[in-house]
Amino acid sequence: MSNPALTSSSTLPPLARFGGRVATGLRDVTSDPAALDSTGFWAVTADFEGGLVCARFDDVREEAVPLPVPGGWRGPATGDWTSSLDRAAYTAGVRRIREYIAAGEVYQANLCRVLSAPVPADADVDVDALTALLARGNPAPYAGTIRLPEHGVETATASPELYLRRAGRAVESGPIKGTGRTEADLLDKDYAENVMIVDLVRNDLGRVCATGSVTVPDLCVVEKHPGLVHLVSTVHGELRPDVGWPELLDGTFPPGSVTGAPKSSALRIIEELETAPRGPYCGGIGWVDADRGTGELAVGIRTFWIDRAEGLLRFGTGAGITWGSDPEGEWRETELKAARLLAVASGAYEASGGNPT
Repeated sequence: MSNPALTSSSTLPPLARFGGRVATGLRDVTSDPAALDSTGFWAVTADFEGGLVCARFDDVREEAVPLPVPGGWRGPATGDWTSSLDRAAYTAGVRRIREYIAAGEVYQANLCRVLSAPVPADADVDVDALTALLARGNPAPYAGTIRLPEHGVETATASPELYLRRAGRAVESGPIKGTGRTEADLLDKDYAENVMIVDLVRNDLGRVCATGSVTVPDLCVVEKHPGLVHLVSTVHGELRPDVGWPELLDGTFPPGSVTGAPKSSALRIIEELETAPRGPYCGGIGWVDADRGTGELAVGIRTFWIDRAEGLLRFGTGAGITWGSDPEGEWRETELKAARLLAVASGAYEASGGNPT
């Protein structure tokens, strides 16, 4: 049942926040990616299903993420979340993907589920207030907020993963594959999966980059993040002179690390097995400074978004499935990825003095 307190648009002003930079003074909004090659500072969010919102702001300034305000965010209780795929359905999906792998239709596919929880009816929900909690409880290199309630975008991400970074003609991506509580938890399967996705990202960038310019400066580097570790690689390339943001997004979206290989087969399997749209989860979230020819988009993982029509807060979690995947182990990986973030959003992280309950 929808929550009537959230069916109308928020009166909070439009805002975008990325790291220590905040943008206010909304000028215009478009779904045309060519605008990113024009002028001005843009906040960008791309849904996994392909919907694109680009918002240009007039006032961009350095500003630290504010400290959480007592009572500034009232999230759902940790027990209020429901999943688009329960444990039985998710593990069945893993087994189905392994059947596709055995049949030679795909090498790897990302299987995700969307968690939803009602927002308290009397809560004044603001994703920027949630961002303040995330910055303290789960700091992330590509954290960001986009608040455009009149355009249906209210998203807060604590993403650890780089989708695209652009500086002039130089572009790079930082795919993540392989997750564990500690480095000792990483398996041979994780390393193989990372290399597989690196090849996919190399192929994607090769569509828009100069021949011979795509390289892999870093392969399977262990990065530590709050509560877990990831394997991260870096793929670099130099864009062809005829390539702008429209071609770059068209050639690389959705991000390879959250689809699978081959991408076309993985997308077909995702559509078959997943029962809820991913929305901004597994899409792209970030900023573009068209005046300077720079930009940074994160893969929309570790991401919350407000669904005002349903009165719900949503969050996605998933795992990459290969032939070496254990269904129960993949389910536990999705739980690991979600646990800390859901605790932060519920307030349990703060209440426990920094240890999620």
